[in-house]
Amino acid sequence: MSEKKIIEVKNAYCLPEYMFEAVHTAMNEDVKEMVSLFKVLADPTRLKIIKALEVQSLCVCVFVEHTEQQHSALSYHLKLLKEVGIVDSRRDHSFQIYHLTESGNVLMKDIYKHFEKA
Repeated sequence: MSEKKIIEVKNAYCLPEYMFEAVHTAMNEDVKEMVSLFKVLADPTRLKIIKALEVQSLCVCVFVEHTEQQHSALSYHLKLLKEVGIVDSRRDHSFQIYHLTESGNVLMKDIYKHFEKA
């Protein structure tokens, strides 16, 4: 049986060395993508866009009609949502139609589950 080294962290709080190393690895992982996602989700307009896209794939012109925002501002929000992989779009004649990606749908379901528990 191999002997496991115990690391004393602070005033007798002890962790096995392998766990201390796992925590160190986790704390040093690159979280830039997660930070970007959370920043995008932190905006009320973008959350409202996501909720609307859960109902139906839509053109930006529909968002213009339902908000007080300009086309350019809404396009910017949609661009950010696309960059993090929550929203995608397709061309339909002269319209750009936005829809939730599979990742976007899964994310929203997980978020709703979280709030159901609260």
